[in-house]
Order: sequence, then structure tokens, then C-alpha cells
Amino acid sequence: MEISSFLEESMNRCFWCNEKNPIYVDYHDHEWGKPHHDDQDLFELLILETFQAGLSWEIILNKRENFRKAFDQFDINTIMNYDQADIERLRLDPDIIRNRLKIQATITNAKVYRSIQQEWHSFDAYLWHWTNGKTIYETGKTSSDLSDQISKDLKKRGMKFVGTTIIYSYLQACGIINSHEETCFLYHK
Repeated sequence: MEISSFLEESMNRCFWCNEKNPIYVDYHDHEWGKPHHDDQDLFELLILETFQAGLSWEIILNKRENFRKAFDQFDINTIMNYDQADIERLRLDPDIIRNRLKIQATITNAKVYRSIQQEWHSFDAYLWHWTNGKTIYETGKTSSDLSDQISKDLKKRGMKFVGTTIIYSYLQACGIINSHEETCFLYHK
């Protein structure tokens, strides 16, 4: 066993991280809570978060590559133009979550996402303006005033499946909120 592998295996992680699942460990250690600024990454995470509603994040992560394939690598221009045939294709794909409302929300949300990009010059600028570009460090929450405000604004703009809990989870995923627990090796005050 390599030393770096041994060190990573022996590190304490957040309680929710299933250490038997290498996909989940990699996500926890290298992605969750780290600031994301690429609009493509931010779009992918937003779509995956909408599919998580009512499910565990681990289920979504395990299907992430299938989602990428099914949703044309999360190409926003392609998704914005999905038609009924695309919706039916996705509804029949056993490798993703086949919820019709979430599939339709993905198309709607892509259009709203694009309009926000046009207004703010990037979704990154829109998203990070809520905290003046700063990361918030907090644990033990599933929503906050910040997620309430962003959720309300996105809903007003027409997005679906963007309630405050989903948005809070999204903010954690893209690093605006860093919620690594005190016992986790990635914890910051």
C-alpha cells in the first residue's frame, strides 16, 4: 500500500462519508466544500442536486457518470433544446433517476441558468455575489438565511427543485459553504 493511500484511509472524515465507497471518499476529499468557479461544473452540480431531492447524495454520485452520458456531458446549449423525444429517452434510461418532473426541471433550469449567465456574465459571478466571494464555514445545518434568499431568487426566476434545503446542499457542494465537521481532516474554522 502506498503511503499516501494509507494516510488518506486513516484520516477522519465527515460522519456521512461512506468510506467503503471510493467514489464517495474521492468526492468528500477532493470536491465537496472546495470553491468551484467554473460555470460548467456549477451547472452539473446544480442539475445533480435537483435529482437528489428525496434521495441520498451517494445514489446520485454513484450514477454521476451515467447522468453525464445521458445529459450530453451537461452541455447547457444541448439541454436547453431538449424536446419531447429527449424527455422520453431519459425516462427510459435505467441508469439515471427517471423522474419526469426532474427531467423537465433540468430543461427549465438550463434556460434560467443561461439567462442568469447573460445577466451576470457568468453563473459564478451571480452565485458568489451572495457572499462577496467569501466561503462561509458552518456545520450542522440543512438550510440558512443564505440558502433561503438564493432559493427564493431562483424560484422567482423560474427554476424548479431549488428549495432551501437543495440550495443549501448545492452551496456546500460548490464550496460557498464549507461544512466539514470538526473531527474531519478537512475541517476549517
